[in-house]
Amino acid sequence: MNVLVAIDFSDASDPTLEAVKKFFNGDHHHVHLLHAAEPDPDFVGYDAGPPAVRDQVAAEYHKEHQDLQAMAAGLKAAGVHATSLLVRGPFIETILEEATKLDAQMIVVGSHGHGATYDILVGSISNGVIRKSKLPVLVVPTTRRK
Repeated sequence: MNVLVAIDFSDASDPTLEAVKKFFNGDHHHVHLLHAAEPDPDFVGYDAGPPAVRDQVAAEYHKEHQDLQAMAAGLKAAGVHATSLLVRGPFIETILEEATKLDAQMIVVGSHGHGATYDILVGSISNGVIRKSKLPVLVVPTTRRK
């Protein structure tokens, strides 16, 4: 089974990776760790900025890619067949597009558990993926409720 696991490098990432280790180890699963990197702002007049800004953005992407590769290596050490992929673009759309490209049978996302008010005001990636996906979505709760 091809499984796409969306990683955002937040506190939700570790519990999500632990769930992946538990449920998707062995030769019959292939886990694709995906980090959808922040896209450029989409407004008139945006310019990439001076070389120092471009260099800073490139350094951030490089670090994110290294961190993602380290996560994949940790999964491999736990017996999970895993690869890493960093793609730049809008979060929900990128997750769904990559799931299609990779012929995934399931998407795994972590839930921050901010609550309904936060989701209404700011939005929720996991809710967006659930609403728009044609694939099963496993949502890993990453906070303990009281």
